[in-house]
Amino acid sequence: MPRSPARDTAVASSFETALAELERIVAGMEGGQLSLEESLANYKRGAELLGYCQGQLQAVQEQVKVLEEGALKPFVLEPPGGRSRGRASGADSEDEIDEC
Repeated sequence: MPRSPARDTAVASSFETALAELERIVAGMEGGQLSLEESLANYKRGAELLGYCQGQLQAVQEQVKVLEEGALKPFVLEPPGGRSRGRASGADSEDEIDEC
């Protein structure tokens, strides 16, 4: 009997690990050999992994936006549900930034 990925309750250690597990889940479900309970458990785990991957991609997109603004600034990654900050600390508005 195949091992159910839904038993792995820990969050993935990296985007690549999560994506690989998600691909295994999809392949297993497409095979049509899982029971209804196994399919449901795999679907739930897949949804968790998908959320993790989407969060990681969003964080990277925010980092790229910061870099594209032409200056390296401190980037603070906040937990899911929070907003990421790409501004340098101490500069709350554009008026406070001195031009050279």
